[in-house]
Amino acid sequence: MSADPRPTRRELLIRGGKSLAVLGAAGLTAKLAFDRGGWDLGASTGVREVRDYHRSDRGGPSDFVVARGTATTAPTALVEQALAALGGMGRFISRGDIVVVKPNIGWDRTPLQAANTNPEVVAAVVRMALDSGARKVIVTDASCNDPGRCFQRSGIWAKAHRAGAEVVLPAEHKFRSMRLGGEVLDEWPVYRTLIEADKVINCPVAKHHNLAKYTAAMKNWYGTLGGRRNRLHQSIDVSIADLATFMRPTLTVVDGIRVMMRNGPQGGNIDDTQRMNTVLASIDQVAIDAFGCTLIGQRPENLPYLRMGQERHLGTMQWQTLRPREVAVLDDGSVERRALWVPEGEDPAAVAFALNHARRPMVIT
Repeated sequence: MSADPRPTRRELLIRGGKSLAVLGAAGLTAKLAFDRGGWDLGASTGVREVRDYHRSDRGGPSDFVVARGTATTAPTALVEQALAALGGMGRFISRGDIVVVKPNIGWDRTPLQAANTNPEVVAAVVRMALDSGARKVIVTDASCNDPGRCFQRSGIWAKAHRAGAEVVLPAEHKFRSMRLGGEVLDEWPVYRTLIEADKVINCPVAKHHNLAKYTAAMKNWYGTLGGRRNRLHQSIDVSIADLATFMRPTLTVVDGIRVMMRNGPQGGNIDDTQRMNTVLASIDQVAIDAFGCTLIGQRPENLPYLRMGQERHLGTMQWQTLRPREVAVLDDGSVERRALWVPEGEDPAAVAFALNHARRPMVIT
């Protein structure tokens, strides 16, 4: 499937003008970077292009971590402990890297509505990347609703900027036509800021999705695309797998602080959310979704795009094979670290569900 024609200049001006008005009223425009240059749908190479940002992984003690806290645990602490258990951000980021952090900033919603990534999770990832030597960290997304309102109301602009990020609002899109070579996504405009980095950290929120059933790591790549993305919903599982084949991140950090349990992806009713106080971190975008979907009571075998991702060798649905670790941050600030273990013959999804819903996990020290 090829992209629809580019939006008209009028559409872009209206969209950009609304964003400027929102951010101007909030006093934010002076510090917010715009990706200018309009639409550049320059000819693609005609060869399938894959963005693999994971090749420089130095290895670590674990490839999958679940960090859990209590109602009083700061999201920053969960991110820091999750990354420490993976081997530290220095495992992934080298001095001088230009790093893009890709949250979900798709919706005109507040953090309590849990439609976007928690801003404190994003800020923690930004700080850790900078502390590990990154030359620049860019935070951006191609929003579904008006981007100015999404970036401002989500809280991500303010938190990420204070953490030292360059926050790029794609009000006037600059895309590059790329050959994805997928079953559904053939040639499509892709947001340049997200593909011209040295490293990319995927930082989605875990939540319900009315079509995909669950959205977090693999589905978050929809925010790299221009064109009429709603067309992709006709073959949503295949398009998710196509995008995950194209974008292979350095690291994935999933926000499970507050989770939208139903009526996603946009939501709006706080009653649809549940405080889970969880952060997941992994080098494997398939595994992190296979585990993460149990946050909302889903099972990985009910998500066709996970099976497709595994069949394409993008990762494994068997998260228990990745030397998984559990980190618990307690009320007194102390930290417990344990190896996760699935006994032979037990169902990994049931173990994940028990862990995520505060039942006794099957672990060994």
